[in-house]
Amino acid sequence: MPASASALAGLREQIARLEGNDRQMRKILPFGIAALDRRLPQGGLALGCLHEVAGGGHGAVDGAAASCFAAGIAARLPGQVLWCVTEADLFAPGLEQAGLPPDRVIYVEAGDEGSVLASMEEGLRHGGLAAVVGDVARLSMTASRRLHLAARGSGTTGIALRRWRRQAEASDFGMPTAAMTRWRISVLPSAPLPVPGVGRARWLIELIRARAGESLDMEVEACDGSGYLGLPADVADRPAAADGRRAFG
Repeated sequence: MPASASALAGLREQIARLEGNDRQMRKILPFGIAALDRRLPQGGLALGCLHEVAGGGHGAVDGAAASCFAAGIAARLPGQVLWCVTEADLFAPGLEQAGLPPDRVIYVEAGDEGSVLASMEEGLRHGGLAAVVGDVARLSMTASRRLHLAARGSGTTGIALRRWRRQAEASDFGMPTAAMTRWRISVLPSAPLPVPGVGRARWLIELIRARAGESLDMEVEACDGSGYLGLPADVADRPAAADGRRAFG
């Protein structure tokens, strides 16, 4: 191989590593649902990377579901979790129901989103945390790339929780970021019970983007007390063709 071609190949490999596109085996966190895990590279959520999670179109209700989805991921990773917010509006008992008890969470209340992003980056670079979650309305390519590189450098998993208090803030959701995956979580009616009461919550989870993976729309039961999603009994035997798979190009 000529020297120039060899140098170009080396540069491409270096860029791929920096952007998180390398195909080397990395640690993963399976969801435990085969139809979901097989859409993700290596069969699970890549650890030591940045991921995006947002609620669907029903405001605070879907936003709470997105928070619990993020909490369920963090709950299944050993260690403390840093959760960065602009306002003290997280419902700790809700996170605990998703498997993340208060004694595992370190809260940082920042005054603005710039401070949230800075706190997330510091937490990701620290290297001693299970995960870092940050509530942000907007996430630019530059900011996401800094967070992703910090996560890859330390091996700590980062979750950008896209929470909007005004609809106008959602305008940039869907624009390119450096996140490995992008998720949208919407609340569905719970399953009816044979006795009075409320059944386990259900969500529609949409894997909108996954590097080297496939997108997916899927109905699941919300995270239980150990952070795991469930598969509703009435969809457990649904054919694979009905699970909304769309291949990425």
